[in-house]
Amino acid sequence: MGIHHSISASETDGVHYRRAALWEIILSSCGAICGMSIYILIGLASYSASIGYGITTTIIGVILMGTRILDAVTDPLLAFLYDRVNTRFGKIRLLLILGYAIEALALWGMFTLLSSKGHGIATFCALYIVYVIGYTISNMTAQTIGPLLTNDPKQRPILGVWNTAFNYLVPTALSIILNVVILARYGTYNQGFLSAACALCLTLGLVGTVLQCIGASRIDKPENFRGTLARQEHLSVRDMISVLKYNRPLQCYIASAASDKIAQQVASQSIIVTLLSGVVIGNMGLSTILSAISMLPSIIFAIFAAHYAGQNGSRKGIVRWTEVCIAISIVLLVFFAVIDPKKIAVMMSIPMILYVAFTIILNGSKVCVSTCNAAFMADIIDYELDRSGKYIPAVVAGTYSLIDKLISSVSSVIATGCIALVGYTTTVPQPGDTCTTPIFLMTMFLSYGLAILGWICTLVAMRFCHLDREAMIGVQKRIEARKEELKKEEIR
Repeated sequence: MGIHHSISASETDGVHYRRAALWEIILSSCGAICGMSIYILIGLASYSASIGYGITTTIIGVILMGTRILDAVTDPLLAFLYDRVNTRFGKIRLLLILGYAIEALALWGMFTLLSSKGHGIATFCALYIVYVIGYTISNMTAQTIGPLLTNDPKQRPILGVWNTAFNYLVPTALSIILNVVILARYGTYNQGFLSAACALCLTLGLVGTVLQCIGASRIDKPENFRGTLARQEHLSVRDMISVLKYNRPLQCYIASAASDKIAQQVASQSIIVTLLSGVVIGNMGLSTILSAISMLPSIIFAIFAAHYAGQNGSRKGIVRWTEVCIAISIVLLVFFAVIDPKKIAVMMSIPMILYVAFTIILNGSKVCVSTCNAAFMADIIDYELDRSGKYIPAVVAGTYSLIDKLISSVSSVIATGCIALVGYTTTVPQPGDTCTTPIFLMTMFLSYGLAILGWICTLVAMRFCHLDREAMIGVQKRIEARKEELKKEEIR
C-alpha cells in the first residue's frame, strides 16, 4: 500500500516498519508551536470578554465552562469530517489549514476586529464557538499524523520528545514577550495589548501550521488512509460505538489518562498553587522559579523515556514511570510531614534544595508518562486497524478526547469544593494566609494525594491491558500481511 512504499522502512522484530526522517518528525511536531500559541492567546479570553465586550466575571466563567463542554462534544464529530475528506492532495494538510483558518479568523475577530466596538455577549459567544470548531479540526487532525509517520516502536516515542520541547519553549518565550515587552509598552491589559498579543500569537500559529504541513506532506496521500478491508465504507455511528465497546486498550487508556488528568488539573488550579506555595511554604515566587528551572530537566527526562519506551514498549514505559511518580510523591508527603514547610521558603536552604530537587524529578517523571502515553495512543490506533480492519484514527482519538474532557472538566469543582471544606467559602486563598492543620492536610491531598490515587488507577488499568511490545509486534505483522494480500487482490 501507499505508506509501505512511500516511507523508508527498517526490518526489525520480523516487521517491515515504516520510519520517518528526523526532519519529518521535527516539522510535524511544530504543530505544538501553533497549539501553544493559541493556548496562550485563549488564556487571555477573560480579559477580552471584559475589556472588549463588557461581560462580567461571573458570566465569563459560565461561558468558558459551556464552551469546554462544546469542545468535548465536537471531538468525535470531527471523525465524520476526517473520514469524508479525501482529495488527491490527501486530507491532513487540507484539514490543518482549514482548522487554523477558522480559529484564526474567530480569534482575530474576538481580540481585534470586533473588540471594543460596542458588541456584547452574543458576539463574543459566537466567535468563541467558531474558535472551538476550528481548534477541534486542527487538534484532532494533528493527533493522526504520528501513527501515519511511523509504526516503529523505537521511533514513535521520539515524537513525544519534540512535542515536549515545543510545549515548554513556546509558552515560556511567549510569556516573556507578552509580559515583559508588550505589556510594558501598553502599561496595562487594554485593547492595544490584546490586539498586539493576538497578532503575535496568530503569526506564530501560522508558522507552526505551515511547518507541520511540510512535515506531513510525504504521508498525506489518499492510499495511506485505507484500512485492510477489500470494501471501504464510510464511517458510521456504529463504528464509534464499536471502538469504545470492544477496544480494550482504549478503555484502559481512558481510565488511566483521565484519572491522571483530573489530579493534574486540580493541582494546577491557581488556588491550589497559592495554597501550596503561598500559604503552606510561604514563598509564592517559588512556583515560578520551579517552572523555569524544570524546563531543561523535563526535556532530558522525555528523551530518556522515549529510549526506554522504544526498547520496552509504551505500555511498560507508562507503568514504570507511573511507579516513579507515586514513589516521589510519597517522598514529598513524608518530607512535608517531618519538616517545617516554612523553611523551604528560605533561599538556598537545605529544605529548599531538597524540595526543588524532588519536584524536578516528579515533574520530569510526569513528562515521561506523557511521552509514553503519546506513543501508546498510536499503538491503540494500530490495534483498532488490526481488530476491525478500519483505519479510523480520528474516531479513536476523538472518543478518548470526549470522555477525557468531560471527566476532567470537574477539576475546578473538586478544587473549589475541597478548599471550601477548610474554610474558604466566601474568599479564595491568598499568599500569607495562616496555615492551619486542616489547610495543610487538604493542600497535601490536592497537590500529591489525589495524584497518587490517579496513578494507582493507571497501574490497575494497565494490568487489564495486554498491548505490550510483544503484542504490538503481532499487530504490525498482521496489518502488514493483510495489506499485502489486499494489494495482490487489487492487482488481480
